[in-house]
Amino acid sequence: MPISRTELEGSIRSAIPITHLEIIDQSNGCGENYAVFVVSAAFEGKNTLARHRFINDLLKDQIARMHAFSQ
Repeated sequence: MPISRTELEGSIRSAIPITHLEIIDQSNGCGENYAVFVVSAAFEGKNTLARHRFINDLLKDQIARMHAFSQ
């Protein structure tokens, strides 16, 4: 079952305060490959690895249903 951009956005926005969010479907609309760019005060003081782990954990159910995911 493909993942929608709306589903990803809802999951991210409900978990942390967002300053800027970009979600790009890189699979020509089939919902199998997304790239996300997230800016949030929740990431302040965290290194890149910690930020990526946070997003990966947050979206683990959706990522499991995708072919590819990048941040």
